[in-house]
Amino acid sequence: MSDSFGANLRRIREESGMSLAQLAERVNYSKSYLSKIENDLKPPTADIAKRYDSVFATGGVLSAMVRTAEEQAGEDDEDGELWVMVSDGEGAQTFHRLPRRQVLAGVGMALGFALTGGTRPAVDEPTLAALRTTFDQYRKLGTISSPTMVLGPVVAHVNTLRTLAAEQPEPMRRELLLLASRAAEYAGWMSQEAGDETAALWWTRRAVEYAAEGGDRYLASYALVREAELAMYRQDPLSTIELAMRAQADPAAGPRILGLAARCEAQGHALVGDPDGYQRALDRATVLLSEARPAPAAPVIGSSSVTDEVALTRGWSLYDLGHPAEAAELLDSQIEGIAPGARRARARFGARRVLAHAGSGEIDHACELTRTVLADAAPVDSATVRVDLRELARVLARWHTHPAARELRAELNAMLRLRPGFSG
Repeated sequence: MSDSFGANLRRIREESGMSLAQLAERVNYSKSYLSKIENDLKPPTADIAKRYDSVFATGGVLSAMVRTAEEQAGEDDEDGELWVMVSDGEGAQTFHRLPRRQVLAGVGMALGFALTGGTRPAVDEPTLAALRTTFDQYRKLGTISSPTMVLGPVVAHVNTLRTLAAEQPEPMRRELLLLASRAAEYAGWMSQEAGDETAALWWTRRAVEYAAEGGDRYLASYALVREAELAMYRQDPLSTIELAMRAQADPAAGPRILGLAARCEAQGHALVGDPDGYQRALDRATVLLSEARPAPAAPVIGSSSVTDEVALTRGWSLYDLGHPAEAAELLDSQIEGIAPGARRARARFGARRVLAHAGSGEIDHACELTRTVLADAAPVDSATVRVDLRELARVLARWHTHPAARELRAELNAMLRLRPGFSG
């Protein structure tokens, strides 16, 4: 398989079964122009990459390829090598080790750092603080916008931190690696939000590697929590429980990671319809999370947008346990505590709140609340939120004679069909 950017674009298109003429009609570019790009006779543009991303549901990876190549243009290291990633229309990814010059010509998206190169600048405490602040800003952006808007900058930030760490003495090397691990973990979360589980797992495992290099071996337990969460959104309760229990096997992982694992285990028990197992796990999560104290200056592991994770999990799980009225009442009280600007969290728990109200027969109120949820869900474009929105569309189908429900279901279906690459 050719490693050129254009050849990979052509492979994505051909594997989807779409002809060049069909694609030209979809993206509003001429067939001859697209042919020149696919044959590397013209360089790819950001607009072309964005349209390919949209048509083939590649999660913004192609756009990031173009941005990364443009950002790196002008560097003189002809002998260095970069790790690059290409992604097909099905979300599968392959990694290649390529000469820097080839990447700068527009071949792919650099996910790793240069294996050879010149001397890197020294990093002092003010610089480290600024790098942490930059990551905090990316996390803030991720609460209000599409994951594809955040992934490119976060990946570049990971690469920067890894490159800088390679040249620093201790303890600065360790601090940079630990920050890189948090940024890589966040890239995994944003990949999940973009509907790309393969990339989510890949980045989570890189986060574990970076953390271990920096002396933190306990992030491996959190990686199991992330895998458990992915299983939960696949509606696979047994894997959710098993992975979450494995994450709790090392008591030294600390109360924050262990508490998040117990919380996820509780959600798995709720999915499988086991109220006793759910309650035991949630009780453990309550104690552990109340004991957790974030390390000074370190990014919080997991969500930082909600204040009472246990109460929201209880409301979430009561719906799965078949108690929609109780779930609706609890979520009503808890969602008010989520900051208005935390769109992703408001959309996630808001969608579950709407499901609870609809499930308890309050269809008029559910329809009213859905308008607010959609206003939050549209800009964050979350694959995990769409799981509940798909379920809501199915619930509304039972109310086909209700005018508001019928209109809302049509709107939901139209929105969900805009993301054919996501399977909820």
